[in-house]
Amino acid sequence: MFTKEPPNLSVVPVYPMREQVMFPHMVLPLFVAREGMEIIDAALQGDQLLVLAACLEGKEPCPWEGLSRIGTVCRINQVLRFPEGGGKVVVEGLQRARLLGAAQRFPCILARIETVSEVDSRGLVTEALVQSVNALLKIALAYGRPLPGDVVKMIDQIEDSGRLADLVAVYLNLGMKEQQHLLELLDPLERLKEVYLLLTGEVQKLQVRGEVQSEVAKRLGRTQKEYLLREQMKQIQEELGDEDPRQSEINELHRRIRQAEMPEGVRAVAEKELARLERINPSSPEHTVARTYLEYLCTVPWNRGTEDHLDIGRAEVILDEDHYDLAEVKERILEYLAVRSLRKTTKGPILCFVGPPGVGKTSLGRSIARAMGRKFIRISLGGMKDEAEIRGHRRTYIGALPGRIIQEICRAESSNPVFMLDEVDKIGQDFRGDPASALLEILDPEQNDTFTDHYLDVPFDLSRVMFITTANILDPVPPPLKDRMEVIRLAGYSDEEKLKIAFRYLIPKEVEENGLEAAGVSFEEGAMRKIIKDYTREAGVRGVERQIASICRKIARDVAQKRPPRLLVTPAAVEEMLGPRKFFSDVASEEDRIGVVTGLAWTEAGGDIIFVEASRMVGKKDLHLTGSLGEVMQESARTALSYVRAHAVEFAIEADFFEKSDLHIHVPSGAIPKDGPSAGITIATALISLLSQRPARRNVALTGELTLSGRILPIGGIKEKVLAARRAGVTTVLLPERNRENLRDLDEETRAQMTIIFVDTLQEVVEATLLPGRPNRAMGDFAGRGAVPGSAAL
Repeated sequence: MFTKEPPNLSVVPVYPMREQVMFPHMVLPLFVAREGMEIIDAALQGDQLLVLAACLEGKEPCPWEGLSRIGTVCRINQVLRFPEGGGKVVVEGLQRARLLGAAQRFPCILARIETVSEVDSRGLVTEALVQSVNALLKIALAYGRPLPGDVVKMIDQIEDSGRLADLVAVYLNLGMKEQQHLLELLDPLERLKEVYLLLTGEVQKLQVRGEVQSEVAKRLGRTQKEYLLREQMKQIQEELGDEDPRQSEINELHRRIRQAEMPEGVRAVAEKELARLERINPSSPEHTVARTYLEYLCTVPWNRGTEDHLDIGRAEVILDEDHYDLAEVKERILEYLAVRSLRKTTKGPILCFVGPPGVGKTSLGRSIARAMGRKFIRISLGGMKDEAEIRGHRRTYIGALPGRIIQEICRAESSNPVFMLDEVDKIGQDFRGDPASALLEILDPEQNDTFTDHYLDVPFDLSRVMFITTANILDPVPPPLKDRMEVIRLAGYSDEEKLKIAFRYLIPKEVEENGLEAAGVSFEEGAMRKIIKDYTREAGVRGVERQIASICRKIARDVAQKRPPRLLVTPAAVEEMLGPRKFFSDVASEEDRIGVVTGLAWTEAGGDIIFVEASRMVGKKDLHLTGSLGEVMQESARTALSYVRAHAVEFAIEADFFEKSDLHIHVPSGAIPKDGPSAGITIATALISLLSQRPARRNVALTGELTLSGRILPIGGIKEKVLAARRAGVTTVLLPERNRENLRDLDEETRAQMTIIFVDTLQEVVEATLLPGRPNRAMGDFAGRGAVPGSAAL
């Protein structure tokens, strides 16, 4: 019991202890880090007092909630500061204290405390316990328990039961929680009883150890010292229930196999491999291979997965929040959730999002995972050439690993994630195998429930995984792989859709990423229309996002340099910050010309307009094709010429126009390869325009394939092509009659602003595209003039 209370203990600094508990009357050197010196300095500014309390959490720094509520008030006796920061502080424990509340939490904790006074109750029980503890200490010393000599003398002189219990507790081999428990026992008699029980257990362990040593010595003799030490360790581990490291590793693998919830067949393989591992010498390379294999088997989430959120209304809200439009994709996901709500065992669909870059294919996968409450995995297949990256390496190879599919599922710790395979159209192939063929089993709902990775060599059920693949075009994808996927096409966005996406998603995102939330940056609608029309030409919105980011960075620089920023982005400010316009797309305002027809093409980046030019010169019935045309477009050009020659009279063209002439068909931008089955009527119309001297309307764009019999075949990419025509200022588009059903792919605003004409014959195309003919005085004297007036080159 203290005769004098420590002064000024209402509010003191608190120093958290992580490895040891401080008891009263204990002198302890503390090695304090640089951050902890703030607490020491706070104590030195007062009465040189602080509270040492145990930190029960692993957070750094220790929060107020992680501190024990019983600590020890200590006095700082000595401080030695180190040059590199931090220092050594010697503290002396004074008295227990109860932490009532935090007066300050930062930069160091100041606590309101009250000291706990102890009264030593003298009696027969107390005296008996004191004598018993002293006797046990002497027994422990006899068995070799290390204890400083001055401590032994001090213990013999102490009669206070609480102080004796604290002193013995310091030198017992106790853990942090046991020490804190003793500190929190405020009754000295109860604390001495607890110390007596702990000391009794310690003496019993020392006795067993002595018996083990004696038994081993009798068994082996004095000359076998090395073997003696091993046997001694073995006996100790048997008595204490411990195991050697190798056996501990085997037991740990046993436990993990039991807890991994493996299928019966897989568990049998794992136990067989574990029995084999026990027989392998640890120094053998085969030991590491077998152990790594078993660890992978235990890591695979055989039956661990997330629970699907089957609230269709919530999923619809999430999809609408993350993406604008994309009605077909959202409808498909909601249908899947509806079926899952009715039947729990539905296999995961294999969706394939096909569309140009920047339309939101990859980000849509993340939204699907969020809407379903599943984990999201994404890997890129672009440039992948090794089949082992999909199916894994066989264990006979050094450094073998499972394939990317199993690796990512193990990393996600879920057997039913949303798994996105990006760029499936860009898979390579070489002597190491064909990854596309390896995907056939993975992306087949009827087979992937028994997918076998080469490394694991046991089946794993992939049917619960929702696979999503993405591609820009489907042509490079092998037909068997294409047959296993449900293709959903994501066409490009119209200018109005881009405008809404920009204001709803892109502008807030870039303003936040460039630190301009507080500045109040805003964009005028005219400014965004200028960015979309004059600075980008794309089907998606990636380029629009880059231009918005460029403007935001320039505004951020003005803010950082304390210059007046342009917080309202106007069309004039756009041109000032982004420079001159990059695209001139209003082709409809140009002059109507003979032999030049506006066509529509589909590319990996969406729709685009092309100009087909035809020219005629004196020659010997040759057809010249330039502009990096592929085989399909070259065949379309020859088919168009044959059809025009066969029906020359119907188009008011001389029947023998090709006898002494050469024709040249050119598609500009010759460095860019062009191909596809949709330029037949465009080439034929350019030839008719040239040969009949009828100018072609520049505000009319064509697309469709022509046969020798005059039929106009349907084509694909209708939405992309119509949007490209609209961006270019074209008001009228001619489409094959059989594509009439594709009109529903267009939004209402596009259908209202564009004139769509469906044609079934080339005569209809000519009448809608070509203007009335000019006086054709060149046809009669062509041989003498060498060229037809009006033959055009753009």
